[in-house]
Amino acid sequence: MDTAYKGTNKLITGIVFGVITFWLFAQSMVNIVPAVQSDLGVSLGAINVAISLSALFSGMFIVVAGGLADRIGRKKITYVGLILSIIGSLLLVLANGAFLLILGRILQGLSAAAIMPATIALVKEYFEGEDRQRALSYWSIGSWGGSGFCSFFGGAVATSMGWKWIFVFSIVFAVLAMWLIKDTPESKAETTGKFKFDFGGLGIFIVTMLALNVFITQGAELGWTSLATIGLAIVTVIGVIAFIKYEAKRDNALIDFKMFKSKAYTGATISNFLLNAVAGTLVVANTYVQVGRGFSAFQSGMLSIGYLIAVLGMIRVGEKIMQKTGARKPMVWGTTLTLIGVGVMGLTFLPDLMYTIVVFVGFILFGLGLGMYATPSTDTAVSYAPANKVGEASGVYKMASSLGNAFGVAISATVYSAITLVSSVEVAASSGIIVNVIFAVLSLISIIMLVPREAGENEDDPVRSSTVRPADVKQ
Repeated sequence: MDTAYKGTNKLITGIVFGVITFWLFAQSMVNIVPAVQSDLGVSLGAINVAISLSALFSGMFIVVAGGLADRIGRKKITYVGLILSIIGSLLLVLANGAFLLILGRILQGLSAAAIMPATIALVKEYFEGEDRQRALSYWSIGSWGGSGFCSFFGGAVATSMGWKWIFVFSIVFAVLAMWLIKDTPESKAETTGKFKFDFGGLGIFIVTMLALNVFITQGAELGWTSLATIGLAIVTVIGVIAFIKYEAKRDNALIDFKMFKSKAYTGATISNFLLNAVAGTLVVANTYVQVGRGFSAFQSGMLSIGYLIAVLGMIRVGEKIMQKTGARKPMVWGTTLTLIGVGVMGLTFLPDLMYTIVVFVGFILFGLGLGMYATPSTDTAVSYAPANKVGEASGVYKMASSLGNAFGVAISATVYSAITLVSSVEVAASSGIIVNVIFAVLSLISIIMLVPREAGENEDDPVRSSTVRPADVKQ
């Protein structure tokens, strides 16, 4: 038992290295499809399946891994994730066909599911106050920065060295992450009685998540009114109801729904889901400027470069604002900036030059808003989660991000595609962006209604102390 250990910059660096094994290296696969197809001689369909499987397995198992981190050790599950990352990357380096490619991508998805909630739980355990907020900011920079730079990084490495070197670098960073966190004491939640894993809940959860993921990612291709899509929707709804009822009767539930009694945690998670759904704007806006305004893929990418720079530059600013005002205000301000940035992109009636300027500014506001929101939201979710459920709560919070992103992209793209069949691309783009404005408005409402004004103001505020205790056990 070690109650004296405090988190260090070495631990933060190790955590960030672990996070970018997925968000920078694994995500680079989306930009190297032609090189992989040419080198391995596999079909485009096989590569697309390999790409989607990482997100699928991460989404299905992130809550499971978070719960396991609480029960058997957060450092241990982080190590499991890093080992899976190393094996998955090695399989991609050794791949000479579709089998190792697909298996490697599955392992990378499982790796992300383990690393993300376990590392957030380690931050909660070993950092306090402003130090915790700073650590969460760097966690967010590793995640947002990695996902933002992955296409540039992947393209550069694939062009200059060969695509397999991306995953050699991933192995190196995973090994460095393991070395940097090796001196960190183990952390786990206090448990009573013998640990029994909830295999029944896991089974229902996997079937439900699988149906939901296929519904989101393949609904447009299958047809939203097809029997297959309707069947997937029915399985998802029945699965959610069955899972909630099943878990409510179990002491060792996979997800403890009592954590949602905290309005602050619920508000952070719901707003996180909805604000990530606004990612559909990226698809609609980039598609429209290419189809409707004649931009090339490179030009449309440069149009949104301000988004990436703004979101990274604003993450630590959001942290500093939170330390002065509490978490609620930067969450509200950030969501409002995002709402405005997305809204102006819907002004498709503007002439070419004016619309180009408006979209460029809109992307910057979009990035500034998300950057300001990121750390206060994550800190609120972590701070108001029960101390013995931090890994599980972090898993649910990060799953909300993934599902929100997938839902937003699917719904926005569907609206855009459907309206192009009956009207102009300008009307279709405006309609698709209005969907994202609605998501942002709902996110703002959830923050105002659920996140208390006192959130994040200090460690001893009465609202927080009712839901959070110091860590029960540090081993």
